Amino acid sequence: MDYGPFFDQLNKGEVIAPLPSLTLSAADNTFYRAVTGDQHLLAANSDLYRRVSGGSKELVNPGLIMQISIGQTTNATRKAIANLYYRSVEILRPVEVGETLSTSTVVLGLCDASPKAGLNRGKVWLGIETRSGEEMIARYERVALLPCAGDAPGHSDEIPGPMDPASLDSWTSLVPSWDMSLLPETAWVVGEERRDPLADHVDLAPALARFTFNQAAIHRDLEASSFEERLVYGGHTQGLAQASLTRLLPGLATVLGWDGCDHLGPVFEGDRLSFRHTLKEEFSLQNGRILRFETRASRDGEDVLLWTPIVVAV
Repeated sequence: MDYGPFFDQLNKGEVIAPLPSLTLSAADNTFYRAVTGDQHLLAANSDLYRRVSGGSKELVNPGLIMQISIGQTTNATRKAIANLYYRSVEILRPVEVGETLSTSTVVLGLCDASPKAGLNRGKVWLGIETRSGEEMIARYERVALLPCAGDAPGHSDEIPGPMDPASLDSWTSLVPSWDMSLLPETAWVVGEERRDPLADHVDLAPALARFTFNQAAIHRDLEASSFEERLVYGGHTQGLAQASLTRLLPGLATVLGWDGCDHLGPVFEGDRLSFRHTLKEEFSLQNGRILRFETRASRDGEDVLLWTPIVVAV
């Protein structure tokens, strides 16, 4: 069985075979919290969520939505050398326990990359949509680096990099109609950087990859990696970064999206990561704020992640 695809086996416009849909449970929130330490208040406290939302159900951590969605795209990237970045992430509404998520993935573009150590490689640009039933709940793009099975195919599509951030007022339509006054308020001024005093180490990496159906061999099989250690799935690092933000911003209500998420360096099991968060911009709401952050994760003083989330908080 050829556990592809390799880069030279992909075609622009190709729709990737989907991985199984997943019905989300309260246990999934618990597992995700065990892996990341995420203190997202409304996903942890169902009674508070019901009071804030006016509903009767339980909230799924918005970080977990993205982890599941990304995992469901990895039939395209089983052979991935690395995931390079995400862009234009929109989480269109909160997701509650009991919903079933499915994800579709299409190849938007292909571009040969420079060979390395005699291996031909290429960048694949993927467009992703995640749905609950027929309703779209997340959409975004990601770019991964894949090996070729043979010769470089000569693809030369222009692969877009980061986009200019959209104005914060353009995100207001995605803000849920919740009573934010029940959440704790955190004073944080634009331009201020805060360092999380709690560094964290990376563990349970293969468990998170398996849990999210992540098919990339480099995150499960040491022999599939060019490194001497098993490479951690990039979303794991992002999940730890979001967990750090929830500690410093306990009134974080939800995540609306990401301007981008760039993996600046490899992360391995057992690494010790530290986090710093800079508030770049804010937009006032009737009972809260839309905030744009620049969040960096570092190991031994070297940045390994740049994540730029758009969140709602008080």
